[in-house]
Formats: sequence, C-alpha cells, structure tokens
Amino acid sequence: MPSLTAAASAAPANPLPPAPINAWQAFDGTRSTGRTRHLLSLDDFEAAARRALPRPIFGYVAGAAEDNRALADNRQAFDELALVPRVLRNVAQRDQGVTLFGTRYASPFGIAPMGIAALSAYRGDVVLARAAAAAGIPAVQSGSSLIRLEEVVAAAPGTWFQAYLPGTPERIAPLLQRVAAAGVQTLVVTVDIPVAGNRENNLRAGFSTPLRPSLRLAWDGLVRPRWLAGTLLRTLARHGMPHFENSFAERGAPILSARVQRDFAGREHFDWAHIAQIRRQWHGPLVVKGILSPHDAALARQHGVDGIVVSNHGGRQLDGAVAPLRMLPAIAEQAGSAMVVMLDGGIRRGTDVAKALALGAQAVFVGRPFNYAAAVDGEAGVAAAIGLLRAELDRNLAMLGATCCAELGPQHLVDRRAPWPLAHATASPPFDNPTGDTRP
Repeated sequence: MPSLTAAASAAPANPLPPAPINAWQAFDGTRSTGRTRHLLSLDDFEAAARRALPRPIFGYVAGAAEDNRALADNRQAFDELALVPRVLRNVAQRDQGVTLFGTRYASPFGIAPMGIAALSAYRGDVVLARAAAAAGIPAVQSGSSLIRLEEVVAAAPGTWFQAYLPGTPERIAPLLQRVAAAGVQTLVVTVDIPVAGNRENNLRAGFSTPLRPSLRLAWDGLVRPRWLAGTLLRTLARHGMPHFENSFAERGAPILSARVQRDFAGREHFDWAHIAQIRRQWHGPLVVKGILSPHDAALARQHGVDGIVVSNHGGRQLDGAVAPLRMLPAIAEQAGSAMVVMLDGGIRRGTDVAKALALGAQAVFVGRPFNYAAAVDGEAGVAAAIGLLRAELDRNLAMLGATCCAELGPQHLVDRRAPWPLAHATASPPFDNPTGDTRP
C-alpha cells in the first residue's frame, strides 16, 4: 500500500515566472487573438459561456441556492469597500507572487474546485489544471469531477485535490491512499456539505443529479452544436459515459445513474474527529475549505490544519450565509501565523483580489469565471482569463503604491458605508521623512 508521505516528500517544482506585464497595453489597443480576443474582463466570459453551453449546463455552473442571496452578497461585500491609493512610491519593480506551503506561485489567485467541469469543456479538469500550471498558479481538482485524478495530476503535476470525504473511516483511508499514490501534495477537504443545498435553480434550468434524459435535454444540446460535437460526443466516443471518478478509492457512479445520490449522501456524521484522523494519515499540506466562523478557524488550528479556505461554497449551500469577505479579518486573526488563510467567492476583478489580500488572505480562488473561460475556448480561454486577472492586479498594485502583495493592508481600504472621515481629512498628518519611503 503506498505511503501517504510519498506525495508530501516529493519536492514541489516552483512554477516558472510569468511573462512581463505591459501595464500600458490598455492604452495602445493591443488585443489577444483567437476566440477570446473580444473578451476584456472575467464577466465577459460569462456572457460568452451562456451562448456556448446548453441551458442546463450553464444553469448548473451559474446557479446558487434558493434565492441567490448568498451569491449576491459575495459580490456586495467587495462593492462596499473602496480603495485608498498611495502615490510617489516607486513601484517600478512589482512582483505579485506568493508562497503557499513552500511553493512559489506567480500570482495570489488560483482556480477553485468545480464539479463536473468536463461537461463544460472537453476534459475540463485537465484543461483547467494545465492552464493553471502553465501560468504558475494553483488549481484544485474537485472530488465530484468526471476525470480520474491520476490523469489530471499526470497532465499538471502540483495540482491540489479537493475531497468530499464520507463520514465513514473505512472509506476515508483508501481514498487518501489513492490520492497520495497519484502524487497529490496538497489535500483540500470541503466541510460545508453535511447535506445538499437546495439548488432549485438547477431544476429550473433543467439540470438534475443524476442527469435524466428527456426531449428538452436533447433539444438543449442540439441547439449548441459546437458543445454537442466538441464536448459531449467527443467525450462519449473517446472515453465512454462519464462517471464520478474521485468520490472514493474506487470508481463512482455514471452521471445518469440513480446511484449518484447514494454516493453523495452520508456526510451528516462528518466531524472534527474525522479531521483528526485525516491529519494523522495525511502528511502533506492539509487544507479545510468551507470555514466561515472564527470558532471553526480556531478548531482547525487546534487540529493541526495547515490552511483554510474562507468560503460559502459560492452561495450554493446555505442561502443567506455570510459572505466570506465579511468574516475574513476575524478568521485571519484566529489563524495567526499557524495557518495559510485563503478565500473564495465573488472574485471578479484584480481589485477584488487586492481587497481580500488587504483584509488578511494570502491567496484567493476563482471558480465560475474560469469554468466559463474553459467552455468558451478550452485551455486557451482559461489562459486568457488568467492573463486578464493578472494584468488587472498588476495595475492595481502600482496604483495602490505597492510593489508586492505583502504590502497590502487595511490602510488601503475604506468602508463605503462608514461616516466620512472629515475630521481626519482636515488634520495635517506628520511629515518627518520627506525624502524616504514610509511603507506601508
């Protein structure tokens, strides 16, 4: 039986640095080529994916729980913060790279785990992981993916793996052994799905788990011929009926099987004792995803967890759950220097990345936009989306007067809802070092 230390002991290769960013490119009209040449922001990929994907598939990716309140608040939380630039700071040498678990990444953002990505794009999990590896950023493969993790890790070494672990020890240990044998170094355990969220919007869009063949489902595919030929039929011809490949040590159910529901049930019993068991078995970096309470962050620290992802599952679980950004400062305080603090949910711009870093995150993860990018143009689309976000963050660092991510902090933020700081605005700040830099 392979050792769980095998993956952890392998020295991770640091990604190559990205090509230099031309911060003035927006002025000279230079555009990328290919299918994404007209897409200038992450939001642009959503509209393009809506035209490219069948209604049920797009609805599954875009949808959230119940009334979408948690989904909307993920964005609202970012909009409530304004940025405070600093000037005359000599920002000619900028580096947005960060180090996570001993590996240097070129940017402080990565690709979040997304289930059944292989229905959005042909070999979607491989596409996402390869694009991330080429760009020098982390990617996390979902445990509810349709491509074996061994294939993804072989195509993109260093890919993280996210597991939906069952609350039964006898099934946890074999899965961990398989993950280690595949060469995974960083394990992410998602903990915010004791039961399934009420995703009625999926049903309205015609998506169900398992997928149920119908005339409407067939019609939705026929009116998207590029997706039908390039993703679905190509997958069936080359790989057969997709299965949930990574739920357990063994192969899971096919996407059309009624057994899918049974495979994803039984997590109500999952608790901190299981995390303790996993910590004893897994000797690489262990990340817990789905933390929103500072109390849970403290428990994660006490159980020897290496990192946490502050997340409400993209608004797909508990509708009305607090936006991760709102809880980030308190959670970062609980984590201290003992854990790496990351965040996902609502990231659409480089300014969003900067705001999260200023509030205490060391990295963020982006989900839906990269899924849309894969649907629009495969690996090239994901690379284009990564490039847009990276260029935005580079400009943002310069305009905030920062040369690296570590220089961002609360001093760069103002709550738009707070009373205007008129008393501070009229006061003359001390100015006792007119020639030197006074970072931060």
